[in-house]
Amino acid sequence: MSHFVHPNALCESDQIGDGTRIWAFAHVLPGARLGSDCNICDGVFVESDVVVGDRVTIKCGVQLWNGVRLGDDVFVGPNATFTNDLFPRSKVYPDQFLGTVVEAGASIGANATILAGTTIGSGAMIGAGAVVTRSVPPNAIVIGNPARIVGYVSDKDGAAHAPQINAPQGIAETAVPGVKLYTMPSYVDIRGSLSVGDFDSFLPFAAKRYFLVYGVPTQETRGEHAHKRCHQFLVCVSGSVRVLADDGTRRIDVELSSPSQGIHLPPMIWGTQYKYSKDAVLLVFASEPYDSDEYIRDYASFKSLAHAAG
Repeated sequence: MSHFVHPNALCESDQIGDGTRIWAFAHVLPGARLGSDCNICDGVFVESDVVVGDRVTIKCGVQLWNGVRLGDDVFVGPNATFTNDLFPRSKVYPDQFLGTVVEAGASIGANATILAGTTIGSGAMIGAGAVVTRSVPPNAIVIGNPARIVGYVSDKDGAAHAPQINAPQGIAETAVPGVKLYTMPSYVDIRGSLSVGDFDSFLPFAAKRYFLVYGVPTQETRGEHAHKRCHQFLVCVSGSVRVLADDGTRRIDVELSSPSQGIHLPPMIWGTQYKYSKDAVLLVFASEPYDSDEYIRDYASFKSLAHAAG
């Protein structure tokens, strides 16, 4: 056999990849597909309409129900729970069970609950005990009930680099090539405060439009796309918001919390904004008129394009 099945396990599927290990008291039903080099720990149950990628680890006490799809290199912690029916009744079965997708490289912590119909984005981290009721963006860290985004992970060191932007007036490079942090002049006296930026000397583009984002509930995430041609410059003129900038390989996570702080996102940078304060107002200047065809909204497609260009 090209894979290992413990004597006290029951594997009824013939679609098991090379090097996969299925340990004691696990039960894999006919039709289930498990990739190569997986580790299926004690007491795991896998239904027939389940697809598991390569190098996946499924810890003890996990049940994978019909419709679950796990990508390559996924980690599922002990007793994590998947569902496939939002309105379950005894002896009442839907025509089709809802699917749940966990994309490549994502990790799900112990005792987390994943509701049916959601997608866990590539590289995402689901905290122990979290209850995931909505899809999770790529690389997001979520915790709590219901799960909320509290940060983003890096490809290399587990936490997105968070540079300081309370530096003296000027422009600072970041770990993501092309993304720059700005500290604009600010003046304070008895009459109030003023911050100013001169686009001609500051920005490498001429702004053709602006838009304001405000009234965003704290738990919501905005952006989550890249532009093919458009430059953007972001300033949080009230409150605070976190900005993630990602070139497909490197990632930084910055908090904008002053009208004198700004960040320049050039084309082919995946931008995400999250953790809006209740009073947050985000002002964005853009180098191009709105064009829906100019957006890249799928992270996997963005990474493919970014790596091809690099």
